[in-house]
Amino acid sequence: MKFAFADPPYPGCAHRYPEKQEVDHVQLIRQIETYDGWALSTASTTLQYVLDLCPKDVRIAAWVKPFCSFKPGVNPAYAWEPVIWKSSRKRTREQPTVRDWVSSSITLQRGLVGAKPDPFCYWLFELLNIQPGDSLDDVFPGTRAVSRTFAQWIAARGMWVESEVPA
Repeated sequence: MKFAFADPPYPGCAHRYPEKQEVDHVQLIRQIETYDGWALSTASTTLQYVLDLCPKDVRIAAWVKPFCSFKPGVNPAYAWEPVIWKSSRKRTREQPTVRDWVSSSITLQRGLVGAKPDPFCYWLFELLNIQPGDSLDDVFPGTRAVSRTFAQWIAARGMWVESEVPA
């Protein structure tokens, strides 16, 4: 199966990134809907807008941040992010139950605002129920943190995608 993760600049936040280009979320959701499963990160302030663009069979999970950036004059703090997701592969009774939330602190000095930490990535792969032979497209690779973590996760489980088997 093919899976996708999209962590684009959130609506209204493109100014924080080098491209300074707003993402067409309608087109993005059309694109990731072609996969067997996908996840899309967004901000709590833009959740309603993005969710309205999604098909009705999606679920919402949460990345809860015990350590996050506190901004002057912003109270309460933005200490969680929604992850909209869906997967064609259902979990079985034999598989461990995955929570629809993960608690992991933000990353610092990774090159871009919002770079995802490794524990978030591991949780994401389990949430989507990625299995041996599956692939994951990191649609907005940014710092390549998700792609790097996916390669490590696959290697640790001996789950090489056929085209990626090392020589």
